[in-house]
Amino acid sequence: MRYVLTNEQMREEDGFAMAESSPDAVMERAGKAVFEHISKRSGAVLIVCGSGNNGGDGFVCARYLLQKGRDVCVLCRSEKYSELSALNKERYLSLGGKIVSEFPKKVDVIVDGLLGTGFLGKLRENIVEQIQEINRLKENGSYVYSIDIPSGVNGDNGLGVIAVEADETLCIGEWKRGNLLQNGLGYGGKLSLLDVGIHARVSKDLEQEYVALIEQEDVKKLLPKRFRNSHKGSYGKVAIVAGSKEYTGAGYLAMKSASKSGVGYTTLFTPKGIAERFYLKVPEALIVSINGGGSVEFCESDFEKICEYDTVVYGMGMGISEDTYKGAKYLIEHYKGKLILDADGLNSIARFGELSDFYHSSDLELLITPHLKEFERLIQVPMEKIKENPFRYTRKICRLYDIRILLKGASTVLADGKVPYLNVTGTTALAKGGSGDVLAGLIGGLCAQGLSVFDGAKVGSYLLGRSAELATVKWTEYVSTPTDCIDCFGEAFRECLSENADE
Repeated sequence: MRYVLTNEQMREEDGFAMAESSPDAVMERAGKAVFEHISKRSGAVLIVCGSGNNGGDGFVCARYLLQKGRDVCVLCRSEKYSELSALNKERYLSLGGKIVSEFPKKVDVIVDGLLGTGFLGKLRENIVEQIQEINRLKENGSYVYSIDIPSGVNGDNGLGVIAVEADETLCIGEWKRGNLLQNGLGYGGKLSLLDVGIHARVSKDLEQEYVALIEQEDVKKLLPKRFRNSHKGSYGKVAIVAGSKEYTGAGYLAMKSASKSGVGYTTLFTPKGIAERFYLKVPEALIVSINGGGSVEFCESDFEKICEYDTVVYGMGMGISEDTYKGAKYLIEHYKGKLILDADGLNSIARFGELSDFYHSSDLELLITPHLKEFERLIQVPMEKIKENPFRYTRKICRLYDIRILLKGASTVLADGKVPYLNVTGTTALAKGGSGDVLAGLIGGLCAQGLSVFDGAKVGSYLLGRSAELATVKWTEYVSTPTDCIDCFGEAFRECLSENADE
């Protein structure tokens, strides 16, 4: 299992490594690893160093480049240095290395060693200027590497307005949260992990403080097993409760996605006034009319039928209304299965109910799948505060109400009150209406086949993200739609099922 670390957790791991060898040896390995990675790229190299240990890694890299006869110089405007940074600066200078204070008009390769993961506060004007110069050179053709994290990005949460726009980020030892959250994903470019012998040492009593990364091998282990001697009843029944006159696409996308998950039966429950619009759209699925013309009107007898299914997915495109709220509350109170509440199911609770509505019996497994704005409405905490530490807020709500949360964003946060997970598959192809409907349907279908709602969320978020990546290769991020992502499910599943999926 691969973990994603906070700055403090990484400092602890650095401390273990330094105790086993020495601080100097650890920086030497880090700087050499950066050198080995960037030396494959030809041309003149400018290394921009700050005063801390990130800059020290840059000085080590510069020394190795110099020893290999490469055209390299260091730009550094600092007057004070950390002890290790000062030591490696002198080693670089002793070999005839150059330090300059002004940026060239053009250079082939830039290595950003200004700030590193330790940056948490406001940027000084001098640093802002250097970041802007690096970005200017990138626009003029320079290839930009950042050591550990782009300078200007918060290492704990990925927030940052002004930051180096790296082509590639060389993360030392383990991923940091800032690499994989918020703007860290955008500014970081291609992410490469450099093994320098520093690894997360997570004991059982500390595991809940660390974030685990969902990887292909994890999905392979979790995918529901299939047996030759089986039938449609062997793979469960999922009910999709979705749609309204204004949002018929939501029901269609969730239904189509679920039918492609491997589930035995998919049924769409939708208002009788629009039900005929769905006939034969997905021939494999059943369409059941429930009370309502252009939107669901709560009727207990309808919801008694829905409660007969293994998994219920509720809320997509239903509209924010008291009837939608009553349906969600009924399911929470009466259903004994796996319930995924999405979209307007959550928005209606936020409008007409309260968080205590999530209290439920032990017979129900409950997953909610909000995006950041929906989560803000539910818990009444400003979205900007949630972004600062999404793991804290999701964990708190999970523990209070014994629910599971999938918080949608550029990266997906998954919480069960214990070990939090992060999924980073996906592209901007998913930044389009309907993606959440596809995800909800996929998770519902996986859960009906036997997965817990939390494992279903992990597998579903990974597979949808990977499908978006595959769709992007075929049609670009501009053109790819949620429907295209469904069409790429097969390839995404096949990758995870392949013999080398865990290599």
